[in-house]
Amino acid sequence: MIHHVQLACPPGSEPALRAFYEGVLGLVEIPKPPVLASRGGCWFRGHDGIELHLGVEADFRPARKAHPGLLVRDIDEWARRLGEAGYPVVFDDDFPGMRRFHSEDPHGNRLEFLEPIG
Repeated sequence: MIHHVQLACPPGSEPALRAFYEGVLGLVEIPKPPVLASRGGCWFRGHDGIELHLGVEADFRPARKAHPGLLVRDIDEWARRLGEAGYPVVFDDDFPGMRRFHSEDPHGNRLEFLEPIG
């Protein structure tokens, strides 16, 4: 079982992260422990308990290949929400047994959304 996945973000990006991960994806922001909060960034939790941690990197570069794979229900609804919010939605058929698409967060980190077929 995985507790969390961490992605990097640029300094001062917390408002954009909240707008995306809470506003578009519907995740819930959870408080960082005080000793870690001073470092910046945000933590979010999904419906099934997995967490996404966004940590500040001074020399930030988005993860273009490495990415979390987010298992979802009603993948077309997720694609619609992301597309309407102005984020890319690129479907492919390269993962047998899954419908999937790739998108990205406000800072260009790659995200994969998957739903089992059938």
